[in-house]
Amino acid sequence: MSDSSNTLPKFDVFLSFRGLDTRRSFISFLYKELIRRNIRTFKDDKELKNGRRITPELIRAIEGSRFAVVVVSVNYAASRWCLEELVKIMDFENMGSLKVMPIFYGVDPCHVRRQIGEVAEQFKKHEGREDHEKVLSWRQALTNLASISGDCSWKWEDDSKMVEEITDRISKELMIDTTRSNGSDLEGIDAHMKALHRLLNLNSKKSVRVIGIWARGGNGRSALAKFVYQNICQHFESHCFLESVKRISQDRHLSHLHEEFMIRIQGECLSKLRLKNQKVLLVADDVNKLEQLDALAEDFNCFGPGSIVIITTQDRQLLISAGIKLVYEVELLRFQKVRGLFRQLAFKEKDISAAFEVSLYRATNVAMEWLGCICGRSG
Repeated sequence: MSDSSNTLPKFDVFLSFRGLDTRRSFISFLYKELIRRNIRTFKDDKELKNGRRITPELIRAIEGSRFAVVVVSVNYAASRWCLEELVKIMDFENMGSLKVMPIFYGVDPCHVRRQIGEVAEQFKKHEGREDHEKVLSWRQALTNLASISGDCSWKWEDDSKMVEEITDRISKELMIDTTRSNGSDLEGIDAHMKALHRLLNLNSKKSVRVIGIWARGGNGRSALAKFVYQNICQHFESHCFLESVKRISQDRHLSHLHEEFMIRIQGECLSKLRLKNQKVLLVADDVNKLEQLDALAEDFNCFGPGSIVIITTQDRQLLISAGIKLVYEVELLRFQKVRGLFRQLAFKEKDISAAFEVSLYRATNVAMEWLGCICGRSG
């Protein structure tokens, strides 16, 4: 598994479905409602374009999602594409990096789990033209999926009520998932949040607020920005966290910053006209050149009232040159806090025996975080 687990997921939900059955009906309604609720959703339409092979881009989209919503319909098991995709989804589910939510649309989950009835006929065709081991992996993935508690379409009178309840549940699950993963128990974070709260002014109805988070070296500005983003994004109609703007600019032309933002904000390209009336949260992490801000300014100047843009950087002069007056400096944690953070990351507790005491006085915050995580992994 790649190190993407150490960064914010790119999508909240990955939608897996058989287009032949549901693309123009249930999936269309579900996707529209997910987007309306500002749930970043990847809708897999690649089956039509790429045929039989699962692309690396699709695997990254699955890995980069918090949840996979798998809609099993009448012809789902007849699709080699769907089954290959399902194997990848269940692999990440087994790793614990992805939560899977099955929806049984017009099919009996018992038939899916036991692979009887129509599902049995579909697998007979696969066995006649596919490798035996591959078919076994498909069967196992389908059995594992159907063993997860899911939603059955026959429980609802119509699709609209079903979509409403499912998206309600996804929204709640996302809030719980964010709360668990946002690092709210790390040393010193409460003090930072209290200080930032005055700058954020979430109740403001005025024009776009641009806030700079500045720190020398690796003193936690990115971690703080992620924490802030995860805790306030639900207050905005659209939101986006752009990791490592410096790297994006190095790898590609500055014009791609706009493209990257527009794709990430909701998993699809949006027009500036649409954003003009929306309350938007944008976090641009690790900005190191003024021209990067200029490129992004074309976007956030179009945001609606109450929008917030957060810029993180090591260069305070950059913020001054850009005319950003709301600046928060991430100060070095005091020695006691650094030692507490090291213990917490390395040993999952704040009290350890004297034998494990480490001299930290001259260490930086980043070094302690890195060393603590390494110790935590190695036991």
